[in-house]
Amino acid sequence: MDQTNPTSTIIAADRTRTAASHCLELFGGSISWGVVMAASALAALYLRNGLLTSHLTALALVYFLGGALSWPIMVPLARRVASSRPPSARFAAFFLALSLGTTAMTAFLFAMDYRWFYARWHAPFGSLIWTFQFLFTGASAVYQFAVLGVTLFMPFGLLCLIATSAYLARYER
Repeated sequence: MDQTNPTSTIIAADRTRTAASHCLELFGGSISWGVVMAASALAALYLRNGLLTSHLTALALVYFLGGALSWPIMVPLARRVASSRPPSARFAAFFLALSLGTTAMTAFLFAMDYRWFYARWHAPFGSLIWTFQFLFTGASAVYQFAVLGVTLFMPFGLLCLIATSAYLARYER
């Protein structure tokens, strides 16, 4: 009959608990960051034109998903880069990772929505013309997002980015 070492069982249970804690922390941070980015976009739209747009739900969803999908990629990356560094370097790593990651993910989602709209006029999938159309439609969507969409992050998103980066830099494990 096999004997189980109680110490290894305790260690395995502790590791499982730690891994679950990290996953929940990452998931919670992802949802929170998505909500903050959507709220920032909605606040900017409110200040700009009183939320008078027919695409309010779609915009809120794109900004929410941009924040929520960038968090689980960029925060662990910044943690790996910033581990055992001074707090100022950790702050810079989190600030850079979250700002670039959130902007890039939101621009990507905007480009895919843009592409979905123009797909009905594009050539058949996989052709050379389709490839050019896909690339240039995506590039023009990212440019349009850079000019018009990034401004929706500015009034409150920047403040939240600074506060979140400072919090993550201070309480890094």
